[in-house]
Amino acid sequence: MRDELNEPLGLVSGAAAAPPAGRSRAAGRAVLAAAALAAAIGLVTLARRDSPLDGEPYAVAKVEVAPAPSGPAAPPVTASVHEAAAPPIASADQVEAASGVKVTRPGGGGPPNARIIDVERALADRLNAAPDPRLIETSRTGSLPRVGADGARPFEVYARPVQLDPKLKAGAPRIALMVGGLGLNAEGAEAAIAKLPGAVTLGFAPYGAGIEERAAEARAAGHETALQAPMEDFSDGTGEPGPHTLKTSASDADNLDSLRWLMSRFAGYVAVVNHLGGKFTADTRELTPVLTEIAARGLGYLDDGASPRSVAPDVAAALAMPSARADVVIDANPTPEAIEAALARLLDRARERGSAIGVASASPMSVELLARWTNGLESKGVALVPLSALMSPSAQTNP
Repeated sequence: MRDELNEPLGLVSGAAAAPPAGRSRAAGRAVLAAAALAAAIGLVTLARRDSPLDGEPYAVAKVEVAPAPSGPAAPPVTASVHEAAAPPIASADQVEAASGVKVTRPGGGGPPNARIIDVERALADRLNAAPDPRLIETSRTGSLPRVGADGARPFEVYARPVQLDPKLKAGAPRIALMVGGLGLNAEGAEAAIAKLPGAVTLGFAPYGAGIEERAAEARAAGHETALQAPMEDFSDGTGEPGPHTLKTSASDADNLDSLRWLMSRFAGYVAVVNHLGGKFTADTRELTPVLTEIAARGLGYLDDGASPRSVAPDVAAALAMPSARADVVIDANPTPEAIEAALARLLDRARERGSAIGVASASPMSVELLARWTNGLESKGVALVPLSALMSPSAQTNP
């Protein structure tokens, strides 16, 4: 009969062979560890008995700081794992493909092209916030622009600063562009805001959903804005351009009510521009109260140059308000060849007189051609400036 109590630890009952050497050494280490633990318990017990802290354990140890080694510093540790450099991202398509995320955009289009932003110039071109509390008058139709108690006028406060390329010669010819018809088509507005330089002034019709948001986006992108006011044309009876059209058959009070409704559609514009209005702008009697109201509210007025019978420049001059008349309607004939020819005439006019103003619609073709043409304007020695820069009595002489 086996004496199991006296058998070495780790042997299985009934095993006749001696334990392996490794297992015997492990058993020995276990015995030593148990003995060390028992000794530690005894020391702690003694410490608790003799402690002046009422039995709380404590220890006293001497801490010595080893001197710094005198040899050279150890080299920094470098990772031993090397990763291949990630390929450069060339487009938003690659970003979507690499991330596994597919972005669905309105209209099913792809990602927009990359845009290079000159931060220093963008900060210099930043427009003042709109609406400015000083320049707001509350009315039954909504918030109206006004001259502030301190004399501040929307025409100056909301204007875009003039930023000239230092490479241009002093007294270089200047061109201002006003692209109108925004507000009715969200995609057209987005294209004009994104593709045209910030110095191009954008004109908004007073209709359409989200006009306040679109106009605010235009200003955030650096574009000066203008309000296009519908006016009675020499129509063939096909109807008015829209609600609250200014008409020769209406009373002064009715036209002013309509004007105030139009002016309350959004904030931050520097000027009012006629939309159509061949008949209305030819009538001094009807036009004078309207321009007087616009001037009294600290705004400018631009005649789009479409009607040779317009008396707006004369009325505006008599009121000493900021005003101008466009020199060229760029897309009166909306074909690529005609638009290119009109831009050439605008450039010639600027070189002859020192400055010129062109107006165009925000049609896709016009926006594309204008974006390309303005990109090379400074290389021709001509400055692109906001509309407000050419709407003072001395602006047309290019001081």
